[in-house]
Amino acid sequence: MLIEELQQETIALLSLSTILLSGFLLTGIAERLRLPRVSAYIITGILIGPYALNIIPKSLAENMGFVRDVALAFIAFSASRYFDKDTIKRTGMSIIGITLLESLLAGVLVAASMLVFFRLDAKLALLLGAIATATAPASMVMTIKQYRARGEFVDQLFQVVALDDVLCLLVFSIVVAAVNAGANGLGPFANAVAPVVVNMCMIAVGSLFSLLLNSFIRLHHGNKDSRLIIAIALLLGLSGLCSVLDVSPLLACMAFGAVYINQTQDSELYDQLDVFTPPIMLLFFVVSGMHLDPGVLASFGMAGAVYFIVRIIGKYIGAYAGCCLYKTSKPVRRYLGVALIPQAGVSIGLSFLAQRILPDAIGQLLVTIILASSVLYELIGPLCVKVALMRSGAIPDTE
Repeated sequence: MLIEELQQETIALLSLSTILLSGFLLTGIAERLRLPRVSAYIITGILIGPYALNIIPKSLAENMGFVRDVALAFIAFSASRYFDKDTIKRTGMSIIGITLLESLLAGVLVAASMLVFFRLDAKLALLLGAIATATAPASMVMTIKQYRARGEFVDQLFQVVALDDVLCLLVFSIVVAAVNAGANGLGPFANAVAPVVVNMCMIAVGSLFSLLLNSFIRLHHGNKDSRLIIAIALLLGLSGLCSVLDVSPLLACMAFGAVYINQTQDSELYDQLDVFTPPIMLLFFVVSGMHLDPGVLASFGMAGAVYFIVRIIGKYIGAYAGCCLYKTSKPVRRYLGVALIPQAGVSIGLSFLAQRILPDAIGQLLVTIILASSVLYELIGPLCVKVALMRSGAIPDTE
């Protein structure tokens, strides 16, 4: 037994070393090609994962789900620094209007295209439309950090993406209610809507955690090391609570950070965490790549291709129209929609929830479309974010 445990520990340690080293080495190649690091990490995961070279054991890859939750906790907390009072005053209510337009237009266009072009089941079309409203913040945040992007464009992008996921959960809940309107019993409805309610509760818990963090920091007189330790401990604890309740830590940790920055204006803590997180981010994206099965693209089909393209069109046109309506600057108007292309995380989770309330064949089709499109979105998303940042002037053209 001891030998077996020792072998498992050895395999785990060597695998972690392989993940970090291979991600680092491929990053050098990506930077020469002027590709974002996120793209290199995801490609690394696909190459060394069970669906390609199979260097990392599948059993280990499947047991590294906790890396995702930890990374999302840090990503969300880091992004929340852009929700300070001064930034919100500059952007005002326009962010809500822009988010509503870009998110809902993408959802409506996807649902309509599924009904008109493919005559898919109405329930399937509506659920695909609801899921299409979401945007994944992980690759966006990583790319922004890599190129040290700053300015109005970045501020508004962070706020739109954060509100995107909140709106997606609400829209999904409404669509599920409509889909189950004539059904007997509330079982499937309750299963699908429960995560929305739990997320709202965890937002409140995250806000309370900010008060706890502030109290601990004051108790230790603002000591830098103590502040970092306490912040990490609370982020891990909040992520663990979300894991117990089977919801993403994204919204809870974003609320945690947003309330803290507005309480304290302590931007130094966010800088400390940024120094701490690069290895965690590398692990997260490489492990994400290891879970991407290129084989699902074979069953993508025309419906999947239309979903992929129409969602991008909806995001771009909606963002552009919203920016025109609220008279944002030209760079934000032209390129905000380009930076909203990435989709994974929340959308994948919701696809499995939607599968529960659909007939088997239709549910499997929905999951296939979302998983396959996520592979493509994760591969092209970071590059699209980089282009948007460069064209908007958030990073130098020389990058």
